[in-house]
Amino acid sequence: MLKAVAIIPARFQSTRFPGKPLASLKGKIVIQHVYEQAVSAKLVDAVFVATDDRRIFDAVISFGGKAVMTSGSHASGTDRIAEAAETIECDYIVNVQGDEPFIRPGMIDDVIGLLYNDEQVSITTLAKKITDIQELMSPHVVKVVMNNDGFAMYFSRAPIPFDRDEWQIESRVKSQESSDRGKSCFELLTLNSKLLTLNWYKHIGVYGFRKNTLRAFTSLEQSRLERIEKLEQLRALEAGMRIKVKITEHDTFGIDTIEDLRKAEEWQNISL
Repeated sequence: MLKAVAIIPARFQSTRFPGKPLASLKGKIVIQHVYEQAVSAKLVDAVFVATDDRRIFDAVISFGGKAVMTSGSHASGTDRIAEAAETIECDYIVNVQGDEPFIRPGMIDDVIGLLYNDEQVSITTLAKKITDIQELMSPHVVKVVMNNDGFAMYFSRAPIPFDRDEWQIESRVKSQESSDRGKSCFELLTLNSKLLTLNWYKHIGVYGFRKNTLRAFTSLEQSRLERIEKLEQLRALEAGMRIKVKITEHDTFGIDTIEDLRKAEEWQNISL
């Protein structure tokens, strides 16, 4: 039986970028870059692409990779890898996003290592210190707060934790001409220059699971906080599952649009 496997969910019908797993990046298709990075991880015994599209399946097989066909009805990549994992004898599964060609093998090893080192840990992931104010304020960058033992307390698209003393909030109420329209509020946020000397962390979306935890997680209904923030890891927290977070110095670059692909061609942080 395999100890740890990496499973890469990949679908063709992306809303913003159909066919992106097969898009060319620096001379190879995107899914091949991700696969080769995962194969290079020292603690990974095997790598599989989980897909519902025969074109992706055939492309993976053609470059020498392993692929598993899955249902086309899955709501998320986590559901897709859970189906694939049922056909693979293993203890640990790492969910490596199929649009992350710049994921480093060591980052994958990090999430597996957390599972190896603590039997009480069921889900693992990574975070990186935020050094850019735009990232901190962007709702597209997910932030995470950890406790003293490195377990996630909350994930949010908002800038958490909110520093009441260092951030100056000015609230104003704008009156409406018509009484039936009521009043609306808006806030102006001024960021203190000390902001980035403090500790805020962005979530890096690679996950390690024990196989039984992955099965249990995907059997749960969407949670209230998950629906609000559109973050499925909140489902695990609301269900009482503990997520251990390791701090990494490395960043990734996800490809969601054609414009992202263009930027990826120019990205010099990692040479593919």
